[in-house]
Amino acid sequence: MAQETLLVVDDDPQIREVLRIALTRASYRPVMARDGREGLRQFRAEAPALIILDIGMPEMDGLELCRAIRAESDTPILFLTARDDEVDRIVGLELGGDDYVTKPFSPRELVARIRAILKRTARREARAEQLHHGAVSLTPGAHLCQVRDRRVDLTATEISILERLMARPTQVFSRPHLVDQVWGAGAAVSDRTLDSHLRNLRSKLAEAGCEDAIETLHGVGLRMGPCGTA
Repeated sequence: MAQETLLVVDDDPQIREVLRIALTRASYRPVMARDGREGLRQFRAEAPALIILDIGMPEMDGLELCRAIRAESDTPILFLTARDDEVDRIVGLELGGDDYVTKPFSPRELVARIRAILKRTARREARAEQLHHGAVSLTPGAHLCQVRDRRVDLTATEISILERLMARPTQVFSRPHLVDQVWGAGAAVSDRTLDSHLRNLRSKLAEAGCEDAIETLHGVGLRMGPCGTA
């Protein structure tokens, strides 16, 4: 079976070497870039399955590179960020990142998060059926979401969240249950991370004309809203 190519974009040579060793041992093919501009070139040349992206870099930082990639691709992005820099973590997720790991990090944890993201992506691509709820339609396997005839560009994680909700539109998902469904049982995902993805998802659907796509039942959980069903 062919090795999956992962792109690592970080200006710290020690971190690049740690990641090169960890990813190679985990049977991935790592490709390295020293800054954002080189990262964008490598992304276009290599078509990686996932990108590990440092936020603080010269020559186009991680957030700017994320914007450039999201303008042309939904390739999963895992951010590397400073331990206490919560603002960067939240902004990164809102720009379209799928997850983040804080520095200093455990290579074993990072590989586990990569596997979880790639597993979600593969599971999504295997599903070709189309889901409908009100004005929203979703084809997970084709990574296609529409509100009426308007396409909505979503990240892999946003697709996974919406798929779970649309598959059972009347069910109320508690936050822990939704995290387990999307990230896997036992995943260390904070409320802030889930909130960032939900906020971004709601904003995109609202911009496309569905302002009530996801309802919050305070103290209970989340479910699909009417979005034209009434």
